[in-house]
Amino acid sequence: MSPSGEPFDPSLIVFAALAIFVVWKLRSVLGVRVDREQAPPARFEPRRASLGPAPLPGAPPAEDMPALRPDDHWRGVAEKEDAAPGLDAIAAADPRFDGRAFLDGARRAYEIIVTAFAKGDRDTLRPLLSKDVFDGFAGEIARREQAGETMETAIVAIDSALVDAARAAPRLNEITVRFAVRLMTIRKDKAGETIDGGNTVPVEELWTFARNPRASDPNWKLVATRAV
Repeated sequence: MSPSGEPFDPSLIVFAALAIFVVWKLRSVLGVRVDREQAPPARFEPRRASLGPAPLPGAPPAEDMPALRPDDHWRGVAEKEDAAPGLDAIAAADPRFDGRAFLDGARRAYEIIVTAFAKGDRDTLRPLLSKDVFDGFAGEIARREQAGETMETAIVAIDSALVDAARAAPRLNEITVRFAVRLMTIRKDKAGETIDGGNTVPVEELWTFARNPRASDPNWKLVATRAV
């Protein structure tokens, strides 16, 4: 019995024990929440975000891999890196300009001009050359004619034709092409006897073509030639 004389209820002990357990549990949980208001330190180092695709097996280290150059869009057109700014300026001034199409045209022009010069065909040369270059070619043709000489030229191969230099100006764009070719030329006198030639000879020349970007005529003219 209790001191008050009332009978003792054993269930009070059970309820008291439950109350003590609940209070202890709440303090335990609340304590954990307070302690973890800040995120716990990561157990592992976070993985860094990838800056690009993983290198292929056997690929060289990233620092050894060549970086793309800003002039790579002229690859196969320009021989020298310093020709790229000029080509960029020409393309900006003339949206119709295409580097590869230009080189194809330069190759054809080389074949036509060399063949026409050997034959003395002034009519074919005139629209393809500037006045100064035409006058020089026509003067040599006239000399051969006066001496009774003839010339035969065969282009065995154009081994390469690449832009060596380029320059843009308000009224005149210029592109110099370096030709590496193999020619066979035979020069004969008025009696038909061979004066020189007859062998295939490697030749390297710089031909400069020019065009006014504002002109309606899309053709480029040869304005200078120089042997290398």
